[in-house]
Amino acid sequence: MKYRRLGQTELQVSVVGVGTWQFGGAWGKDFTQDEVDAILDKAAELGINLIDTAECYGHHLSESFIGDYIARRKSRSDWVIATKFGHNHADRESTTINYWSPEQVLIQLENSLKSLKTDYVDLYQFHSGSDEVFDNDALWTMLDKQVQAGKVRNLGISIGSNDNLHQTDAASKVNAKAIQVVYNRLDQTPENRVFPSCERQDLGVLARVPLASGYLSGKYKPGAEFAENDVRSRHNKEQTLIKLQKVQEIQQNELPEGVNMAEWALAWCLKHPAVTSVIPGCKSPEQVESNARAADFDFVK
Repeated sequence: MKYRRLGQTELQVSVVGVGTWQFGGAWGKDFTQDEVDAILDKAAELGINLIDTAECYGHHLSESFIGDYIARRKSRSDWVIATKFGHNHADRESTTINYWSPEQVLIQLENSLKSLKTDYVDLYQFHSGSDEVFDNDALWTMLDKQVQAGKVRNLGISIGSNDNLHQTDAASKVNAKAIQVVYNRLDQTPENRVFPSCERQDLGVLARVPLASGYLSGKYKPGAEFAENDVRSRHNKEQTLIKLQKVQEIQQNELPEGVNMAEWALAWCLKHPAVTSVIPGCKSPEQVESNARAADFDFVK
């Protein structure tokens, strides 16, 4: 495994992390604690130390799986835990509560710490919110107080649009030290404006959806059908066809012979100098092992 400094933080993170959206059940599979343990055990064995989660992944379910694992392994300091706040409250009863208010975000933080069974999170990220809720000095003042209190080690921004320059450019102003953004071989939008801004500010970059929701795994051909409980079944069918046709072109024209496409696609993200780490999801220890091999490519320094 290789490690890189995450922006201006003191964190050295593995170039391949573990994305945990799937632990909340969004991919049509309900995980057990034993399955999560096996995934994280394999990650630890391979030198992966970065776990990315969010309070909305199953309404703290993903965080609870992670917290239970780490509490039993007694290895909190070995992990860099990144979580998020504010986004996707469809599983909540109230439609009148402002979940982006400082008071509500503080409640979310306390619940995340409880679920993760930890006294602090290494990276606490604003999660795909609008510019309107982002531009709230009271919110960032409250978060800065949590940094001073030691409950949050570093702040970050997970931008909803991968061309959101407003929030990226404001990162240093709000003391955020990392940007999370969708970036993969099929969607290179951040290269135009977001990455240059990150490099100017020395921000860490976490590339999410690096396999383009699995399309870049190379497993699916144009015309592929997905199960009803698979989130990809709700994607626009015309756009899905275009993506899979593009994947086929990449396989024929760019993928070296005998190379696993998913591993290549992760390594492709890591060759951009702005990118610190990729955070692919994984359903099994075998997928963790495959993801980790992206660090072995010659062009990943």
